[in-house]
Amino acid sequence: MNAREAAFGVLLKMERDGAYSNLALDGALKSASLSAEDSALAAAIVYTATERRLTIDYNLSLYLTQPLKKLRPEVLTALRAGCAQIFFMDRIPASAAVNESVKLVKRADSAYAAGLVNAVLRKAARNGPRLPKRENGETTFLSVKYSCPEWLVKMWSEAYGAENAEGIMAASLEQRASALRVNTLKTTPQELTARLRAEGVETARYELLPNVLLAESLGAAEKLRAFSEGLFHVQDVASGLCCMALGACPGETVMDVCAAPGGKSFTIAQEMRGEGFVKAFDLHANRVGLIESGAARLGIGNIRAEVRDAARFDESVEKTDRILCDVPCSGFGVIDKKPEIRYKTPQDIDKLPDLQYLILCVAAKYLKTGGRLVYSTCTLNPAENEDVCERFLNEHPDFKAVPVLKDVPHYGSGQGFVTLMPHVTKSDGFFIAAFTRIGKQQ
Repeated sequence: MNAREAAFGVLLKMERDGAYSNLALDGALKSASLSAEDSALAAAIVYTATERRLTIDYNLSLYLTQPLKKLRPEVLTALRAGCAQIFFMDRIPASAAVNESVKLVKRADSAYAAGLVNAVLRKAARNGPRLPKRENGETTFLSVKYSCPEWLVKMWSEAYGAENAEGIMAASLEQRASALRVNTLKTTPQELTARLRAEGVETARYELLPNVLLAESLGAAEKLRAFSEGLFHVQDVASGLCCMALGACPGETVMDVCAAPGGKSFTIAQEMRGEGFVKAFDLHANRVGLIESGAARLGIGNIRAEVRDAARFDESVEKTDRILCDVPCSGFGVIDKKPEIRYKTPQDIDKLPDLQYLILCVAAKYLKTGGRLVYSTCTLNPAENEDVCERFLNEHPDFKAVPVLKDVPHYGSGQGFVTLMPHVTKSDGFFIAAFTRIGKQQ
């Protein structure tokens, strides 16, 4: 099996079975025994064809006489993979992309379509990527250009304005530097910079967070000796800013109610200098195991990881000083990392706000008077963000909003809520709101 065959198999599984790209790709690469170079090529084809699917499908439709949905999945997958290489992977000759795509459909028992695939991809290569005319419809133009569903384009435009909406979409197709949280229990930013340079990784400081380094070409972090020695963990800067908003201090008791895989708990524990306790909860035992193994690698001794349902109140849990409530969400702030998320429908996410609100209400019961509760998501959707928080304030008069991250560029509201825009902070799209209990504990 070569790289293109592996990528074809993954894309076909995604098309037929709705498989997740990362899981399907990991499985395929483990079984294919490809070289590092071929594994990278297979991954690039999968992720490019996925994140650019609407752009690719629009262009394919220009050269087909039948709707795409009437094509056999094998034929459609070969066309998409071929277009991904022709339009967006500059190092691959168009002729190679065309010829290899023809071979793929032949091997997939679709030899009858070899001529069609050849003709369509050659036209696409000759004409290059095309877009609908902007003057004929702004939403359709942006949807095709940035490969985002029209409903999502409209939602972002209405919520954040046209300029921010296009900035979000453009950022979703860009590669960002990897952010590394320095384990200040073991080292300093200066020392880690030198250690990584010795391993061939150049870094730069991130101006908004003093203990974060940015690496343009990190590669596989787990292969670095500095990683195995627990000198850092990989964490997007938005998550780091979320931990900053929590403001945990040494000696306090902190609760992270949806903690796995544990990155925020690790950062909080480090900011507490290892003093006090971080209770890291998750619903699934295997994910709690990820928290425990990560804490062990980093040498963090004040994290207590437990299986616990964040949507159910447990009277046996003691009140705590600070709580992080980073709830399950639609993930529209991380579509650059998980490209298939962009194709969710409104129906896929319409029940999330009620679950998020429930988790927030349960978490609030654990907070001491005068303590701080941070609600956060990695999505850009007011229904999951501002609306949930405003509902919480309306129904909990013993809580008030606390403005946070005043010096961080963000899109905000009058309540002091913070929305991090990926094109502004070079981070995940992220929402952060902080509350304090001002009345008598319930």
